[in-house]
Amino acid sequence: MQTNRRLLLCITFSLSSLLVNSHYFPSNPSFTSQSDWKHARATYYAAADIDVVGGACGYGDLEKNGYGKATAGLSTVLYEKGQICGACFEIRCVEDLRWCIPGTSTIVTATNFCAPNYGFEADSGGQCNPPNSHFVLPIESFEKIAIWKASNMPVQYRRIRCRKEGGVRFTIGGAGIFVSVLISNVAGAGDVAAVKIKGSRTGWFPMGRNWGQNWHINADLKKQALSFEVKSSDGVTLTAYNVAPKNWEFGQSFEGKQFDS
Repeated sequence: MQTNRRLLLCITFSLSSLLVNSHYFPSNPSFTSQSDWKHARATYYAAADIDVVGGACGYGDLEKNGYGKATAGLSTVLYEKGQICGACFEIRCVEDLRWCIPGTSTIVTATNFCAPNYGFEADSGGQCNPPNSHFVLPIESFEKIAIWKASNMPVQYRRIRCRKEGGVRFTIGGAGIFVSVLISNVAGAGDVAAVKIKGSRTGWFPMGRNWGQNWHINADLKKQALSFEVKSSDGVTLTAYNVAPKNWEFGQSFEGKQFDS
């Protein structure tokens, strides 16, 4: 009887330990799971090979806007027609002991599109052609995981949550009643799925995606304070009231609240 009681206590203690140690479940497991590594390839470009101003996501000057060299251009299957802009990825080199730097990884933000070249086969020069998963990295990021001589390397990647300094930035462009808003420096999921805008004398209006993370609307919002509702791809909504004062002008940028990292 005493032996059975000790055995029962042991089993109960073990189960309790398992429950205590497994109480945490990530809000979005696809961003954090160690088992979610996927296969791709990566190449690099040198600073002289590309203009850091512009890019298919519309972030403008990447250095000025806080993205620096921790960026990536994504192939067609990864780019998702611009929806993925702003998402963060962790990338590590695999399978090639000659060139990989063991135990390293690099974290980048999706800021550009690597266009397909249908003059080449996907496995022979058309590195960004479907169905290839491919990243084009600045050489500074590439050299964190591999020797530069490697050129085109097999890698593994996974989505991770973005960490950003400061709040979400709203840059207002356009003219007249055409209002365009670039949304950048987004933490959490990083990529924006939907946006609404509100003037101080209006209700909420949904905005349409123009390209990348540029959103637009035709509405007379002059001389009104502007508020924004931003929904990220993981379903989290951020509401930032009166981000832009009523005397805002086209070309100005304003900072609102930030998503949790």
